[in-house]
Amino acid sequence: MSAALGLKAKPIANGTTELADDDSDITALINRLTAEVNQIAVDKTKSIQQITNQMKMLALNALIESSRAGAQGAGFAVVAQEVRGVGQQVETIARELETQLTKRTGDLVSSIERMSQRSRGERMMDLSLNAIELIDRNLYERTCDVRWWATDSAVVDCAASPAPAAVTYASERLGVILGAYTVYLDLWLCDLDGNVIANGRADRFRVVGQNVAHTKWFREAKGLRSGDDYVAGDVENQPLLGNAQVATYCASVRAGGQANGAPIGVLAIHFDWEPQARAIVQGIRVGDQDKARVLLVDSNFRVIAASDGQGILSERIALSLNGQPSGFYQDRTGTLVAFHATPGYETYRGLGWYGVIVCGG
Repeated sequence: MSAALGLKAKPIANGTTELADDDSDITALINRLTAEVNQIAVDKTKSIQQITNQMKMLALNALIESSRAGAQGAGFAVVAQEVRGVGQQVETIARELETQLTKRTGDLVSSIERMSQRSRGERMMDLSLNAIELIDRNLYERTCDVRWWATDSAVVDCAASPAPAAVTYASERLGVILGAYTVYLDLWLCDLDGNVIANGRADRFRVVGQNVAHTKWFREAKGLRSGDDYVAGDVENQPLLGNAQVATYCASVRAGGQANGAPIGVLAIHFDWEPQARAIVQGIRVGDQDKARVLLVDSNFRVIAASDGQGILSERIALSLNGQPSGFYQDRTGTLVAFHATPGYETYRGLGWYGVIVCGG
C-alpha cells in the first residue's frame, strides 16, 4: 500500500469553475439583451402611440372643419372618421404588441433563470460527489492498512505473549510504520481485555496500560469473525491523543497471523482526520461567486468536515433527502443545498456519509 494518498481534491473535469463562470456570463448576457428588447418595444410602441394620437387629433380637426363646411364637407367627414378609426386600430395593435412582447421576454427570462439554477444545482451535486469519493478512496486505504499490519509478526508475537522484549519490539515496529505513513497519529495494539499493550508513539502518547474496552470500536473489533474483516469507527475527539479528531480503524490480531486463527488481540490505527479532511473540502473547486460551504456529514448528518472550519463534530444539518441518494433543492431561505451519498470504493462500503454543498449566494 502507498504511504499516503494525495488528498488534494481534483475537479470533476478540467475547467469546472471556468465553465460555471461562462454559464453565469451567458445568463447575464441573455438577461441584458432581453431587457434591451423590452425597452426597445416600449420605446417603439410609445412612438406609435404618439403618432396615432396625432392622427386622432388631425381627424378630430378635420371633422370640426367638415361640419363648418356643411354639405360640401360631408365627404371629407367620412375620410376623417376612417382616419380616426385606423389610428385607434394602430394604437390597439401597439398596446397588444407591447403586452405580448413583454410577457414573452419575461417568460424567456424566467426559463433561463430556471435553467441556470438547475445547471448550478447539478454542478454542486457533482462536486459533492467529488468530495465524498475522495474521502472514500482514502479511507479504503485505511481498511487495507489495518488488516495488513495486524498480520505483522512483531504485532502477532506481542499479542500472543506481551513480554517486555516483545512489547519493545512491537512498539519499535509500529513506530517505523508511522514514520512512513504520516496520515496516522498513533497505532495501538490492545489485548482482548481492552488494555493497550504497545503503541508507535510512546514518547508522545503515554497510552500503554490504558483500557479502551468501553469504546464502540474496540467492542466491535473484538467480535470480528476473521482477519479479513475490519471496523471503521466514527470520527471523534480522542482524549488519549490530545483530544485530536481521529477516525479509528481496527482489525483483529489472529494466532499465527492467519485470517482464520484464534483472536489474540486488536490493532487500532488512528487516522489523523482533521487536516486530511480539511484538505479535501477546501480543495473542492466551487466558484467564489457561489459563496459555498463544502461539508462532509456522517449518517446522523453531523458535520465531520467543513471548508469554513466551523461546527465540526458539534453541528448537525437538516438534509431533505426525499429518499434519494443525491440531489439538490432550495430551502425555505432560498439557499441552494446539494448532496450526494457515499458510493463506497472497492471493498469499502462507506459509512452512510454524505458530501454536501450549501450555497449562500
